[in-house]
Amino acid sequence: MALFSDEPASPHARFERRSRRERIGWGAITVATVIAIVFALMPSPYVIEQPGPVYDTLGVAENGDGEEVPLIEIPDETTYPTDGELNLLTVSVVGRPGATPNWLEVLGAWFDRTRSVVPVEAIFPPGITNEQRDEQNQAAMVDSQQDAIAAALVELGYDFPREVTVVTLLDESPADGVIEEGDVILSLDGTDVHSVGELQRAVREHGSEGPASIVLVRDGVEQTVEVTPVDRNGNAVLGVGVRMEYEFPIDVELQLDNVGGPSAGMMFALGIVDKLTPGAMTGGEIVAGTGTIDSAGAVGAIGGVRQKLWGALDAGAEWFLAPESNCDEVVDHVPDGLSVFAVETLDEARTIVEDVADGELSGSYPSCAAG
Repeated sequence: MALFSDEPASPHARFERRSRRERIGWGAITVATVIAIVFALMPSPYVIEQPGPVYDTLGVAENGDGEEVPLIEIPDETTYPTDGELNLLTVSVVGRPGATPNWLEVLGAWFDRTRSVVPVEAIFPPGITNEQRDEQNQAAMVDSQQDAIAAALVELGYDFPREVTVVTLLDESPADGVIEEGDVILSLDGTDVHSVGELQRAVREHGSEGPASIVLVRDGVEQTVEVTPVDRNGNAVLGVGVRMEYEFPIDVELQLDNVGGPSAGMMFALGIVDKLTPGAMTGGEIVAGTGTIDSAGAVGAIGGVRQKLWGALDAGAEWFLAPESNCDEVVDHVPDGLSVFAVETLDEARTIVEDVADGELSGSYPSCAAG
C-alpha cells in the first residue's frame, strides 16, 4: 500500500483545508474580540475630570428648594446695576471609589482635550469616605465665601476685625506649650497678619533658623511669645492650624448649593465689588475665572484649571482670569477664542476686568497662554 501519492489534492480537499483554517482564524478573532470587550468594560483605577456647571456671580441660581435666588445679595446696602457676567467655573468628576469609569470610557477621555484622566486616589484619598470628602468640600466653600466677602470689603476700603485664630496644634508642633487653641495671632516679626496667607508668608520669610517673635491675644490680653518654626517638606511652619474670624460691617449673603471647594473665592469677591460700585464692571462682557482668595486679596491656585478653560469657552466667555500659580498647567492648553490673564491679587483681577470693559487692554498684562 502506498504511503504517499503525487496525485494532486482534489478541489474538495483543498476547500476543506482552507475552510478549516478560516474557521480557526475567525474563532481566534472572536475570542480576542470578546476578551477585548470584557477588558474594556472592566472598571479602571481612574476617574475623569470634565467641565462642570458655570455660575454667573452677578446672576441667579437654584437653591436647595428649587427656587431661583441671587448668588450675591446685599440686602441693607445701596447696590448698583450690573451688566455682562462674572462666571465662576466648576469641575465634575466622573466616578467614585467602587464605581470608576471602565477602560473604554477612560480611553475616550484620554483623547478628549476637555477632559483629564487622574488616579482615583488623587481625588478620593484612601481612608476618607465619600461623605467626609463632601463635608470637607462644603466646609471649604463656606470658608472661601467668608474670605471672599472679607477680600471684597477690604478692596472697597471697609475697616473691620479680621482675626487669625488658632484652632489646633499639629503633631510635634514647635508651638506646643507656647501657643494655645483660641489664641489670636496679630503679628510675626513685626509684620501684621490679617489673613492665613499673610501668616504663612511671614513664617516662610522668617525661615526655620532661630525664634520668631509673635504677638498674640489670649483671653483678651496681648502678649509676645517666641516660636522657632520647623522645616516640613521644604517649608517653614509653626505647626498650628488656624482659621479666619470676621466681624463684617455689612450683611453680604452668598448662595450656591451643591458646589464644594474654595476655588470660587476670587469670582465671588469680584461680584461683590461690582454690586457695591457704581457702573458695570464688565461693561457687558462675559468674564470667567477661578482662584482661591484670602482676606488680604491674594489669589491662590486651584485644581482642574484646564477643564475650567473649556467650561468658560462653552459658556461664551472671551476672557479668563487664572491664578498666576496655575500658569504652568495652562501654558499651551488655552482654547482658541479665549484670552487668559495671570493674576495674583484681587486688585489685579479687578483692574483687568475694568480695562476689558473700557477696551483699554494692553500687552503688559501677564498671560498664561504661551510657553
